[in-house]
Amino acid sequence: MTEVSIGQTIPDFSASATGDKTIKLSDYRGNYLVLYFYPKDSTPGCTQEGQDFRDNIEHFDRLNTVILGVSRDSIKSHENFKCKQAFPFNLISDNGETLCRLFDVIKMKSMYGKQVQGIERSTFLIDPNGVLIHEWRKVSVKGHCAAVLEVIKSLPG
Repeated sequence: MTEVSIGQTIPDFSASATGDKTIKLSDYRGNYLVLYFYPKDSTPGCTQEGQDFRDNIEHFDRLNTVILGVSRDSIKSHENFKCKQAFPFNLISDNGETLCRLFDVIKMKSMYGKQVQGIERSTFLIDPNGVLIHEWRKVSVKGHCAAVLEVIKSLPG
């Protein structure tokens, strides 16, 4: 799969998620979809980001918007993270990096003085027809959920 950009229809994909689910993009036609990529389960920034989406889930629901989190962690790790944080949305395990590469979120990062490949915190908004309509890259957690909500509120319909 090639990388996607704003205005493009996202190719349908299938991915393993919490709740013993196989998630397909086509399952969400008719809804807005927030796909947020984060580096690692149960780390401070990733926990805060998930909590912010969790705490605003009613606003997203009213706006016909589904939230899905994505990282390279295992389903088992995701299940623990989701349960501990009471996330009302599913987490996708992308340990094969298929979605990460499709959305071009794997970047070289410096960790403890070493260069490693990791997920650059990023969020993508897909419209009810499966078209990528907005993206946030190099996300700072503070205020991010509110920014996503503001964009969705400004959309028709």
